Amino acid sequence: MAPQRLWLRCEKKEFERRTAITPTTAKKLIDAGFEIFVERDDQRIFRDQEYEAVGCKLVENNSWPSAPKDIPIIGLKELPESDDPLPHTHIQFAHCYKQQGGWSKVLARFHRGGGTLYDLEFLTDDQGRRVAAFGYHAGFAGAAAGALAFAAEKAGKPLGQLEPYENEQAMVDDVKRVLGGSGKGLKAMVIGALGRCGRGAVDLFRKIGVEEDDIVKWDMAETAKGGPFPEILEADIFVNCIYLSSPIPPFMTRETIAAAGKNRRLRVVVDVSCDTTNPHNPIPIYSVNTTFDKPTVPVEVGNNVILTYLSRRSEGNPPLAMVSIDHLPTLLPREASEQFSAALLPSLLELPNRKSARVWVEAEKLFREKLGEAVKAEGL
Repeated sequence: MAPQRLWLRCEKKEFERRTAITPTTAKKLIDAGFEIFVERDDQRIFRDQEYEAVGCKLVENNSWPSAPKDIPIIGLKELPESDDPLPHTHIQFAHCYKQQGGWSKVLARFHRGGGTLYDLEFLTDDQGRRVAAFGYHAGFAGAAAGALAFAAEKAGKPLGQLEPYENEQAMVDDVKRVLGGSGKGLKAMVIGALGRCGRGAVDLFRKIGVEEDDIVKWDMAETAKGGPFPEILEADIFVNCIYLSSPIPPFMTRETIAAAGKNRRLRVVVDVSCDTTNPHNPIPIYSVNTTFDKPTVPVEVGNNVILTYLSRRSEGNPPLAMVSIDHLPTLLPREASEQFSAALLPSLLELPNRKSARVWVEAEKLFREKLGEAVKAEGL
């Protein structure tokens, strides 16, 4: 029987250093009879030689379009925008199943090429939980970015470029240093606190020294009444960690921010969920994703007023910074990749039987459903 082949592509998203398959996971797949091709990639946190050492076959950077059509292509982030047909099977986060901006055009590429998409966000176990997720590290890194942005705002300047850390402890130490030694005195609010992402955010705040009573932890019970929630404006940093699966009332609006005036304590909002282009985004106060080189944007409130770091202080409406980076876990690229890849391994081992293995069958069924919606939307 021929071995199951799998092609790990490079990531083209700027600053993305994570990977779906680490050398550790690659070796386990090879030991199970897989043949693994790995694109050379200087951006990836793991060196090419680490893959070669465990038996992977190195191929040229971004050469997957010329790979044999029967080899599944695995990556993390979405492919660069293009109209080119996609004839391969792709395993990745595609961000196109919840009618995000451009969703139908992404899926139309699979229709034209005859390929298949297995979206990593929708590979689930028999309880409906994702088999692998970056949630914990997303929340942990998001809270860190929020604390760094808060310190920058207090200094009267925007947050500068964020760089990846070697490990969690290095991140914690740096955040504490920037805050002057500790996060004591900060008040943080986390919505979605009981999920993986929320637990990560809460853990970061604890580790930098924020007192337990100053970490406001909300989840479904607290948000059931429906927003907007004035309590958010009473924290220094608000971190949104919910998984949006259906329309809900907004947690906050530009109008509620403007109405609070000088009494607003809130200075930083971190949207870890980053449903920026989702029409049901519960934080409709921004419209762009931020990036590692420009981690924050000032929030625009009522009457098209932009609250910047140096303006409107005299008018009593304090500044508000927005962090909306959609790949926060890459601030901890090695740890996040190892955790995610290990969780994904059992499903990857079932890839040779993807026409009968539940996790892959259900993922393909969902793809076919969404593909049909896209074909209709595009008039194909």
